[in-house]
Amino acid sequence: MRPPTPLSRLHRRTAFALVVSGTALGIAGTDLVLPAVPSLPAALGGSAQTAQYVLAAYVLGTSLGLLAFGALGARYKRRLLLAVSLALFGTVSIASALAPNLGALVALRFLQGALGAAPAVFAPGFIRSLYGDEGMVAAMGRLGSVEALAPALAPLGGAALLALGGWQLSFLVVGALALAMAGVMLLFGSVLPASAPPPAGSGGYRRLLGDPVFLRYAGSQALSLGALLVFVFGAPAVFAGPLGLGVSAFVTLQIAGVACFIAGANVSGRATKAFGTERTILGGTALQAAAFACLLAYALGGGTSPVVVIGLFLFVNLGFGLRGPAGFHRAMVAAGGDDARGAALVVLGLLGAGAVGTAIAAPFIEDGLAPLVAVAFATILGAVLLLVLLPKLAEEPSAPAPATG
Repeated sequence: MRPPTPLSRLHRRTAFALVVSGTALGIAGTDLVLPAVPSLPAALGGSAQTAQYVLAAYVLGTSLGLLAFGALGARYKRRLLLAVSLALFGTVSIASALAPNLGALVALRFLQGALGAAPAVFAPGFIRSLYGDEGMVAAMGRLGSVEALAPALAPLGGAALLALGGWQLSFLVVGALALAMAGVMLLFGSVLPASAPPPAGSGGYRRLLGDPVFLRYAGSQALSLGALLVFVFGAPAVFAGPLGLGVSAFVTLQIAGVACFIAGANVSGRATKAFGTERTILGGTALQAAAFACLLAYALGGGTSPVVVIGLFLFVNLGFGLRGPAGFHRAMVAAGGDDARGAALVVLGLLGAGAVGTAIAAPFIEDGLAPLVAVAFATILGAVLLLVLLPKLAEEPSAPAPATG
């Protein structure tokens, strides 16, 4: 079991704030600019379809950046890599505000996503070093709360910036914040704990992808969040179209869902101490699956009440809140000291699960609630199967090699 780095409470809180700030900036890269996307064709030329590539390019770039920084983090000092990532991310963000056309903006967004992926890769390793294995679950719950609030609040800020200064202002604000944060990292990054190197001859990504224990935790984590994302991504179109519920119902769904996730995430640490990590992970996943099963039965019966739909969705969020921090921690432990690559694969997996599930559901989005819920339910069943069929961690690993940088 990895013990926490011996630090004062103020030191640890400062380091945690730096980690959270860097992670939130990566989320803002999508959600703060989201309200500006519909106005891009009129401002830069091109079609509405091309404007959607502004979002897709960022996700694709992030996916490749996760793998790149996961490999770099096993060789170089992660504090420095984090500062460099934020500086490059900020520079490309400002360059995006100067894009002459939509095609150039799409290319810059790809770079923006790739260069800004470091916080998502390094944050779990830093938190594990700060709080140790026993405290990591609770700390990941707090980090998850911020990550849940950012997508809910950032579009509101983006809409205000769009009204204030046009589509460019969101990119300029993100760029300025990232450059400022890079400066803070260079000046005060020493408060972050030095990262332990992966074990010699660890085998990198190939070993992790061939390890059934790691795949149990990483895969179930990705599919659990992926199921939630499939429903959230498809809900606006279903609510506004076949169900005729309007945008307000989706806003209510999001607010209530985020609140339930935060509640679950903040008691996840206590749940693992009371019931054990494995029971918390399986119980939270089972709660998600049961909620989706009830929602599917309701949809197949022709139900359309927003009260029922939102009410059942609350249990999906509560279930993931309970299992999410514990599941991510267990995946990091199963990575065997290769924290950067392990975190990169978990985040890449959840992005992929959400994207694939959304693509499968997309052709049936006009057919109502049932097809969307069916895809989400199939996704969460995949998580349950991984937990049932693949082997658990046999015992806590021994402490990793001393940190070097």
